[in-house]
Amino acid sequence: MSLTSSSVKPVSVLVVGAGARGEIYSRYALAHPELMRVVAVAEPRDVYREQFVAQHDIAPESVFKDWKDAAAEEKMADAVLICTQDSMHLEPALAFAALGYHMLLEKPLSPDSQECRDIVQAVQRAGVIFSVGHVLRYTRYTQKLKQLLRDKAIGDVVSMQHLEPVGYWHQAHSFVRGNWRNDQHSASMLLQKSCHDIDWIRYIMDTPCEQVSSFGGLRHFRAENQPAGAADNCLDCGVESQCPYSAKKIYLGDTHKSTQGFLRVLTPDVSQENLLAALRNGQYGRCVYRCDNNVVDHQVVNIQFAGGKTASFTMTAFTRHEDRKTQLFGSHGTLEGDGRFIRITSFIDDSETVYDVDDIDSIDPAQSSTMSGHGGGDYYLMAHFIDAIRRNDASQILSGPRETLESHLMVFAAERARRECAVIAVHSA
Repeated sequence: MSLTSSSVKPVSVLVVGAGARGEIYSRYALAHPELMRVVAVAEPRDVYREQFVAQHDIAPESVFKDWKDAAAEEKMADAVLICTQDSMHLEPALAFAALGYHMLLEKPLSPDSQECRDIVQAVQRAGVIFSVGHVLRYTRYTQKLKQLLRDKAIGDVVSMQHLEPVGYWHQAHSFVRGNWRNDQHSASMLLQKSCHDIDWIRYIMDTPCEQVSSFGGLRHFRAENQPAGAADNCLDCGVESQCPYSAKKIYLGDTHKSTQGFLRVLTPDVSQENLLAALRNGQYGRCVYRCDNNVVDHQVVNIQFAGGKTASFTMTAFTRHEDRKTQLFGSHGTLEGDGRFIRITSFIDDSETVYDVDDIDSIDPAQSSTMSGHGGGDYYLMAHFIDAIRRNDASQILSGPRETLESHLMVFAAERARRECAVIAVHSA
């Protein structure tokens, strides 16, 4: 998309939650200060708050430990980014909607289906521009794929297979040791990690869902699978060198698997000394077979859409950490995609055409250098959100309230189907 360029002042933004997602989305203001300015923050953790304040040069009177203190003030910004933990979305979303803030809410809306409905009703009642962090809709790859389907490159779409390869070490980081390991404290794996994918499937199939079934569970990361001789902490373990989930391998040394963003979850200052202390004293050094995790490590979902179209989705921990894989089957051909390359096979002449999304058009330097996450989706999500506010045009939002609620209800139905071994009807949002 082309960004709006005018003499209009930048969109002012309050950030609620200056952790990983809040910090990443706010980089858009650093890349485009003419379009967006972060003017206030609410963050309870001192170090993360202080780093964020310094990064955006926020005035002391606009710095809060508690979002409720920010909500008690007169409206101080055009928009709010709500990037708190999943179970902490409802109250700030309702409060800031009532104050008239345009809003970007990190996914999922809430771990509770009624709270999801309440949030959507509140933003619609307030008449504010509302976006959800379903970044996969915004990538150049997704938009090219949508164009090819609109152009009938494979005829009428009949069915889809979609794979989310979570990655073995990413599963250990986020969903065994990390903040999303237990659905009593956050949400189900399908909602937390894969609502991106269910939402993306709905967006690509472009048809309401009618019913779902699902199977899966927690197979590997269990106490009975702990190797003989293993310790409760990787720093004390005599067999960690043979364990793919070793915290030492994931976080320490020149060959560590995680990125800077993952390391900052352990400690805001990612020195070797601080990382070692975090592994020794915190949750990320624990043996993956001795955690209080209960979310699934593999799951499949089968979806039937209106008109008889179908989709199957697989989420699994037991892969490399890599891009999603998709196959679409149409009446006149097939499409295969992996986040960058799209391969079209025509039934008419058996020809193959390959599109490299990186060659289609230029990439904004800010996206490629500081906001490249999710295939550039982080950057383009913010570009659309800020442009929508500047133009007062909600059509710029690809992940608005009603369709987001529908895809969330699909996720809730799929998780119920897994737990009940049933086929569940999905009712319109």
